[in-house]
Amino acid sequence: DVQAAFLSGALAIAEHEGKIIYTDTDKIVLSGNGDTLSIPLVMYQRSNKNTCMHQKPQVQRGRCIKKGQILADGAATVGGELALGKNLLVVYMPWEGYNSEDAVLISERLVYGDIYTSFHIRKY
Repeated sequence: DVQAAFLSGALAIAEHEGKIIYTDTDKIVLSGNGDTLSIPLVMYQRSNKNTCMHQKPQVQRGRCIKKGQILADGAATVGGELALGKNLLVVYMPWEGYNSEDAVLISERLVYGDIYTSFHIRKY
């Protein structure tokens, strides 16, 4: 899953080693080898499938990093590993007459806890 995350293009990865001199939700500034590199982060942009793309910084100011280290996670990664969805145990059966042929009952916890919530951005 680590290799899939790296190849997805969703991660921000350090191009050279250095020290983080500034970080926020918009960009990460890296200083090293006499250069200062500003790495812009993607924030709430629409993908070609109308889903939300964003990157979350994973490094703190003052930290020294190595080339190839993860600076920011993407929408489908956690700690540089691919993290797609959650498993759910489903039982398809009648329940006191409250569901019919093509209905499925789910727990309120899934709804109120935003367990399967996703963001979609549409252009009108």
